[in-house]
Amino acid sequence: MLGLGMIAALLVIWPSMAGFYTDWLWFQNLGFGVVFSTVLVAKLSLGLMIGLTAAALVWFNLRLALRLSAVPNRDEPAFRVSEEGVPIPDLAVLVPRMIPPASLVIGAFAGVFGWGAWDTFLRFRHQQPFGEADPIFGRDIGFYFFTLPVLDLAAGLLFVLCAVSLIGAAAVYVVRSVGDDGDGVISFLRRRGPRAHILGLASAFFLILAWQVYLSMPNLLYSTAGPVAGAGYTDIAARLPLLWVKFYAALLASALALVCVFRVRNRTFWAGVAAYALSLIGGALFPAMLQRFSVAPNELVKETPYIKLNIAATRKAFGLDGVQERELTGEKTLSAQDIQDNQRTIQNIRLWDQQPLLDTFGQIQEIRTYYEFQSVDNDRYRINGEVQQVMLSPRELSAASLPNRNWINERLTFTHGFGLTVGPVAKATGEGLPVLFVKDIPPASTVPSLNVDRPEIYFGEMSNSPVYVKTNVKEFNHPAGEDNVFTSYAGDGGVPVGSTWRQLLFATRFADMKLLLSNDLTADSRVLYHRGIRERLGKVAPFLHFDGDPYLVIFEGRLFWINDAYTISDRYPYSQPVGRGTNYIRNSVKAVVDAYHGDVTLYIADERDPVIQTYARIFPEILRPLAEMPAGLREHLRYPEDIFKIQTAVYSTYHMDQPQVFYNKEDQWTVASVTGSGDKSESQVMEPYYTIMKLPEEKAEEFILMLPFTPQRKDNLAAWMVARADGEHYGQLVVYRFPKQRLIFGPKQVTARINQDPEVSRQITLWSQAGSQVILGTLMVIPIKESLIYVQPLYLRAVTGKIPELRRVIVVAENRIAMEPTLDASLARVFGNAPPSGAAPSGQLLTGIPATDDKQATVGAPLNAQAKMHYDRMLQAQRDGDWARFGEELKQLGSVIERLAIQR
Repeated sequence: MLGLGMIAALLVIWPSMAGFYTDWLWFQNLGFGVVFSTVLVAKLSLGLMIGLTAAALVWFNLRLALRLSAVPNRDEPAFRVSEEGVPIPDLAVLVPRMIPPASLVIGAFAGVFGWGAWDTFLRFRHQQPFGEADPIFGRDIGFYFFTLPVLDLAAGLLFVLCAVSLIGAAAVYVVRSVGDDGDGVISFLRRRGPRAHILGLASAFFLILAWQVYLSMPNLLYSTAGPVAGAGYTDIAARLPLLWVKFYAALLASALALVCVFRVRNRTFWAGVAAYALSLIGGALFPAMLQRFSVAPNELVKETPYIKLNIAATRKAFGLDGVQERELTGEKTLSAQDIQDNQRTIQNIRLWDQQPLLDTFGQIQEIRTYYEFQSVDNDRYRINGEVQQVMLSPRELSAASLPNRNWINERLTFTHGFGLTVGPVAKATGEGLPVLFVKDIPPASTVPSLNVDRPEIYFGEMSNSPVYVKTNVKEFNHPAGEDNVFTSYAGDGGVPVGSTWRQLLFATRFADMKLLLSNDLTADSRVLYHRGIRERLGKVAPFLHFDGDPYLVIFEGRLFWINDAYTISDRYPYSQPVGRGTNYIRNSVKAVVDAYHGDVTLYIADERDPVIQTYARIFPEILRPLAEMPAGLREHLRYPEDIFKIQTAVYSTYHMDQPQVFYNKEDQWTVASVTGSGDKSESQVMEPYYTIMKLPEEKAEEFILMLPFTPQRKDNLAAWMVARADGEHYGQLVVYRFPKQRLIFGPKQVTARINQDPEVSRQITLWSQAGSQVILGTLMVIPIKESLIYVQPLYLRAVTGKIPELRRVIVVAENRIAMEPTLDASLARVFGNAPPSGAAPSGQLLTGIPATDDKQATVGAPLNAQAKMHYDRMLQAQRDGDWARFGEELKQLGSVIERLAIQR
């Protein structure tokens, strides 16, 4: 039986042991062993220390109660049999036997509590001061981030342990006293020993209560009882003084409990308890009365100083204290010359939305069914001497789409994705498809700076299942016509799994017994796991919060993932919480992952953040200065979208820095929204978007992230915010305000005007009736000088087709609307000037889509050439089954023939 028990215990413990050891191997292979060991030591130390202390404290008090109570005959049985033959437990006999296991159980719960508090403890131990004091108590902000959480946890744990000890000791006394002398269940209080023990525990209980009350004072700075977060008038004028009263009342009750140990009666102690109870009642009633009868009628006057504190703290906590605000007149009317002077801005207007682009890539670039384009990333590269915005999409492997799913295919053969597609954001072919700088398998690049020498993607957004490399089975690398090209992993990523012992460990970890039975593994074989980018980074840096959009970068012919990481907290005094309570955030880290080797490097992006400096002290070997990042990678750093969304949401309220204006919400903004069309007619909040543009008053174009604002419950444009992402300006936030007295159309108003435009509406109806699906893309707000233009792409997709084609570009400027096949044609129609002679239209190649009538025909093209062009496209539309386009081309051909007849 003992042998069977050991085997059963081993079967239970073995999976955990295998998981623990393989985790250690994984961290060691990545060079992050210090994270594993530091966290493990902290968890074990805290868990054991707190668990053993809690168990010992509870055991001591229960044993003391047992010793001080009446002791029955130890030879009596634990159960007595009633007259009916039913066994009845004798609690007086059972209690001594229950104390050790009860103490261990309580200690185990306390140990689990300590195990989970490792992060709080390590931050307290290695804390970095903020160098800023809170406005009420004058403590460094670091106290609230690092010290106060530890004190709160310690006070809460001691409170629970003291309460359990007090209740447990009283229960022991009651059980051991029943029937002992016939004086009732509380007769033990007449005995000196039990009475002194209970009063001592009561004294400790109120002493801990006093500590908790004291700690609740700095916690007032997180109060949400007033109009804004932070201690308000009622908190400072009423709750804080009453907390001091409660604090001294608890100390008094604690002291009186000790005094009663040496007295016969307990009246003095109960007087202390009554005093504490009165402080509780007063603490509930007086603030409520003050708020209702004094503060509420004069709330703005009373709360103004605290609103100022909230505004300053919130702006500081969310990185908005350095926002540059610039005023725009809104009176500038754009001309054709302005458009010409801002050609780089025009040439980088994004005309391809993510979903249409993914749908297109899925049809023309996936090549095989098991490849998948998961996401599209915006970035900029120097192409032909100019920085140009492009869209990249990695071609990843989807194991779920393999035609023959088996263990060898999923674990040994199909191990990685291959290559990517890269194209400009503002160009399309004559067929309405995206222009590609990098395409096909293997990747073929038309731009030398975008050459990819190592296109294999072993680590990506879709790479989640473990794979085994350097085995006897050749890995599928990429298709080549009717044949396949195979390879063998040449990297140093993964954990060696060549020995039988390692194979046993990983077979247990992955519940993969086929690993033990396979003959394909060699002494050099390695296993790659935790291959998903966010999963991998979350494992090596569990103290960081990662952005939801990692993006791919081409650097020196290799592929790297960059993922932004944040330090967040809910501990900044007076800062307004958002979301799940977050009231502090910094984009403190840039994480880089090698798509082939899986190497992870973490760079500190915000040296001023005390939180990341604290983690740099905890894990000194894993966080590197940003200056150590290769310059070629630093050129591709973006301002992340997740933090920008939070900052714009906060700034929509906290741009108001005057308390009265803030209190009345006189100038409240909201992130602009647009109204969709068709089945998506509901209002949709705009998402931030990247673009390259020349900001007003700046001399050169730059890569930015931007989002417009509208006044709350109104649709006109109020302002727009940008986050700069290039060079020395990286991370700088700028807000451009429009004058309140001037109406500037907002995105929703522009969308409504587009939908109501007769020409646009007629054309969309015609396409829809002809069986084509019309897809309106994202409406882009493009600032030029001190004015705006709106640009919206329009895609067509045949009902039976899967490829959306860019067919029109809508441009709106003030009261003028144009919908033409190219961006340049729409701009020319709006501003009355054709594109520069000999220049390729920024929206498309020279072989662009034809115009809708003779006035919009290709500039300078002979009529016979135009006729041939329309005829060829009629035939193509017929082959594609796109009868709407066929009819349009037929109409254009007829117009050109009429003009030819006139010339003759």
